[in-house]
Order: sequence, then structure tokens, then C-alpha cells
Amino acid sequence: MSSLPHSTTLPALQQPPWADDGVVDEVERRLAGLPPLTTPGEIMMLRDRLAAVARGSALVLQGGDCVERFEESASGTVRRKVRQLYDLSALMRDRAGLPVVTVGRMAGQYAKPRTAPMERAPHGELVPSFRGEAVNSFVADLRLRTPDPWRMITAYNCARLVLDTVRETWQEGPPGLDPVFVSHELLLLPYERALRRGVATTAHLASTHFGWIGERTRDPGGAHVELMRSTGNPVGVKLGPGVTPWDALELVAMLNPERIPGRLTFIVRMGADLITEALPSIIRKVRDADAPVVWLCDPMHGNTFSTTDGIKTRSLPIILREIEQFVHVVSKNGGWPGGLHLEMTPDPVTECTPLLPGQGVPEFPDYRSACDPRLNAEQAVMAVEMFLSARAQIRKE
Repeated sequence: MSSLPHSTTLPALQQPPWADDGVVDEVERRLAGLPPLTTPGEIMMLRDRLAAVARGSALVLQGGDCVERFEESASGTVRRKVRQLYDLSALMRDRAGLPVVTVGRMAGQYAKPRTAPMERAPHGELVPSFRGEAVNSFVADLRLRTPDPWRMITAYNCARLVLDTVRETWQEGPPGLDPVFVSHELLLLPYERALRRGVATTAHLASTHFGWIGERTRDPGGAHVELMRSTGNPVGVKLGPGVTPWDALELVAMLNPERIPGRLTFIVRMGADLITEALPSIIRKVRDADAPVVWLCDPMHGNTFSTTDGIKTRSLPIILREIEQFVHVVSKNGGWPGGLHLEMTPDPVTECTPLLPGQGVPEFPDYRSACDPRLNAEQAVMAVEMFLSARAQIRKE
């Protein structure tokens, strides 16, 4: 059973506007009575692998959908996603000559933070924003967009199906590669609290292997950071361009006071125009504090823009530029560029444009994402190759 009581005292940002708190509490109680999705052994295995990255002797590839759909829980779909992860990790391993830790954005990525509470549907009606299928429907209908706590039960069941398939692939992966672990953003507090297992120093978050706290919810005094203080899972924190070196040190003090390698990952999502200015002092401050942090590059979230038609996209050249800058900035300031955090799909989608903003009129003949634009298979390879090329260049200098 969950050992973390319902908390109303700390700021809990980006929670859906549930209509009935009593129903939310009932769903949380039911989730707390369900079996854990992940095990302490699996979680500690991942933390040990991430410890090697923190020490500068391994790399990470983390990737997957912006937001998962319930309908994509079938074994064949999951296997295609896992195969993409294995292929990219094998590319990193073979080119870098280092072990690679592989983590999928899957088995729980069913909720999303949103900038605005409402959005305009294609037919013109103002409806609640889509917050992921653990909260409301992708269908832009006023009734279906009303947040429904019972969807968290469906999210649990779909995550279990996905994890079952992922574990099957552990016996089938390429030789020399570790199993694919799973991760998602730790957003819905009733869901995460209910799946906390154990007590005191043995507690773990059984909803996933690795969870991250988003840029919008990383307040050190907030409920999301407090939740992860009480668990032993490896945890990531997204760092946007507004973060200061002192913010980073406070997060280290809150989430990894014992300086355990592999416990804390900083996922940098500053944008190609800001990373060279904002990141160096943070790297140096963390380095000087002797904090064993894993540094990952998220080149997606700081580079999103909308076309004149209102379609969200990302420019591939800008994504590649941020990856290159990340490697150089981290390396030159005493850190280890640990790897990539990508929103991607094995499907041949056209969601990220090959054009620069203002260079032409982007075309999106195959746009499938339920939220933000993803790299297709070819573009994901290009992202990994840029990371590897930037590493090779640094080694020559």
C-alpha cells in the first residue's frame, strides 16, 4: 500500500481541475491497492547504470512519445518503439565505445502539463486543453475534455500492458545492451502517491523506473519535489533557461543530499538560442559542489514554435544545433555530456520541419502527435549522430 498520505499543504502545480475531490480520493485509494508496476530490484539496477554515467564512463539514450495514447498499448506497437530505442543505443555504443543506458518515455507518459487551461477546438468551440489520456480525451469535445479521475485507473492498466511487453524484450535485445527501462513525467500526484511503496529509506515509486519533474513543477518547495525526496528512484529534473546555479544547488540538496551517483539527472531544455549563455555557470557550480549529476540534453522543448496556421513544430536544424552546443558547453565547463532525451517515434511522421523558422512554409502531410512534435526515425538517427560527432570533435580539441 501507499505510505505517503494525501497532502494539501504544499503547492501542487499543473494538477487538473478535477470536479470532485472525493472521486479523486477514491481513485487514489483504489490505485494504492493495486500491485506495483516496477520492482525495487529493477529500480536499483537502473540507478547503478546511471551511476556510471554520472562518473563519466557511460551514456544515456532516453526517448519516446511526447504523450502516450491508451490505444498504443498493444504488443506490436510497443515492440516497434523498443526496437527504435535499441537501434539508437547500439549506434551510440558502437560509435562511442561506451556502455549505453536505454530509457523509454513509456508505460506512464499519459499526462502533460499545459500552458493554457483552455484551447480552441477545430470546430471553433473553446474546450479544456488536452492534458493526456490519464486526465481527459484527445477528442476536442467539451464533455470528453472534462477531467475524469477514473482515467488514472485506465492509465495504470495500460502501463502494466506496456511494461509486460517491455520486459519480454529484455530477453530479446541486442547482445551487449542492457534492458530498456521505462520513465515518465511525474505529474499527477494522486497517481504517483498511490503507487509509492515501502517506508523510510526503502521507499520507491512503483509507477516507473525513472521519473522526471518538469520545468513547470520543479519548485523545491512544491509537492512534486517533496514526493521524490521520499523515494529512492533515480529522478530527473528539467532545467529551462530561467534556472540559476543556486536553483540547481538547491535541487541537489533536496533530491540528492547524500551525493549518490545515479540518483539525480538534470535534463537541460534551454533552447538553442539560450543554452550557451544560461548553462555554463550552472555546470561549474554543480561541479564545484562535487555533486554527481547526470547531464542530459533535451533539444526539443526549448525549440517549439507555431506556424502561421497554428501548427506546433520544431526545426530539425535548431534541434541539432542545441545538441552540438550542449556537448561543447558541458565538456568545456568540467561536466560529462551524458546523452540525449528525445521526443521521437519509429513512425514516418512529418512533425518536425527540416526548415528554419521563416525559411519557407513547412508542410506536415503526416502529423500524428497528440501533443508536441516528435522526431521521426530518420531524424532521431540524425540527432544521435550529431551528439556523437560533437563528442568526437571535443575529444580532438
